[in-house]
Amino acid sequence: MTHVLDAVDAAIIQELQKDARLANKDLAALVNVAPSTCVTRHRSLRERAVITGYRAEVDLAELGRPVQAVIAVRIRPHTRAVVGPFMDYVLSLPETISVSHVAGPEDFLVHVAVADTTHLQRLVLDSFTSRREVAQLHTNLVFEHVRKSTVPPTAAALGG
Repeated sequence: MTHVLDAVDAAIIQELQKDARLANKDLAALVNVAPSTCVTRHRSLRERAVITGYRAEVDLAELGRPVQAVIAVRIRPHTRAVVGPFMDYVLSLPETISVSHVAGPEDFLVHVAVADTTHLQRLVLDSFTSRREVAQLHTNLVFEHVRKSTVPPTAAALGG
């Protein structure tokens, strides 16, 4: 469900995407509202699940995982009974960063981070190709992964 947001909501969201650790008084100053208004709006955005959480961004190389890859997986049969358990399995792997169930020639895109290419090869062979439902996969090394710092709401979300 898309919630209608106003300019203040949009500004709060953008500022929190830049720095989720902002103190309420600082956030209020940045979006030009009173601190009491800001805390109420922020709470409302969380209650309506517009803001779904906060997390620390980490350097994967510093965690011993400098090699990233996207593994494109096709499963057979592509049924609800197979999709759910496969997603649960992939998310249980410590190497998995994220998984997307997609339309197109592949069924899943799995973003992984590993120690080295030997680890990646072992992961592909032991954790993916050994599974009965995996019909095909392609592994793509990620040279660089850059994430946008903010994602603005669409005009429709702003009621326009």
